[in-house]
Amino acid sequence: MPLSKRALAEFFGTFWLVFGGCGSAVLAAGYPHLGIGFVGVSLAFGLTVLTMAFAIGHVSGAHLNPAVSIGLVVGQRFAARDLPAYIGAQLAGAIAASGTLFLIASGKPGFSLAAGFASNGYGDHSPDGYSLLAAFVIEVVLTAFFLLVILGATDHRAPKGFAPIAIGLALTLIHLISIPVTNTSVNPARSTGPALFVRGWALGQLWLFWVAPILGAVIGAFISRSFFAAPQQPIREEMAVHHNQD
Repeated sequence: MPLSKRALAEFFGTFWLVFGGCGSAVLAAGYPHLGIGFVGVSLAFGLTVLTMAFAIGHVSGAHLNPAVSIGLVVGQRFAARDLPAYIGAQLAGAIAASGTLFLIASGKPGFSLAAGFASNGYGDHSPDGYSLLAAFVIEVVLTAFFLLVILGATDHRAPKGFAPIAIGLALTLIHLISIPVTNTSVNPARSTGPALFVRGWALGQLWLFWVAPILGAVIGAFISRSFFAAPQQPIREEMAVHHNQD
């Protein structure tokens, strides 16, 4: 599959993740007084990954996340030469989704970016006031375990055809744990899109939601590679095998 088509799949997949996940938080979480809440938002993020893993996993591997792509390079499941195209496409998809969401959300009287626009933050901008250290630790730990799930679920020894379900449920669980702490990132592209619209504090704190997820992904991939790995196909080819066997 040409890199251009794989990158395009990452663009659309990341668009869906950010639009579906952040859109559920901005538009539906508190609607009108009793909305879907953070449990619903958690499920929405998980469903975006699950659906896109089935839709484009056989094309690009459905990384949808710069930290995941970097972790897969460390885990020797993805070619480093393809990283710039993947990360560029993921960022473009996240920004396009945030712009589309802003266009929709701003159509309601009283809309204000002061509510956060689903941005990630710590300290005064943490949903429940958690510190920078707490935010950093939880993002590192959760992203590390996310990579463990991804690499394990796509291992050729794992049950075939179930990887998207495991990965989607893992992201749901991650959000159930950490929405009160950081609004949950584990994905630099997801954090960047909304932050570009909120600007100010969101851009000022964005560094953490690049550094911590990437560090966590590297740690998770290193653990998987060191202790659990067997010789594997690249993850894009592995997803294609799973897809064709279903």
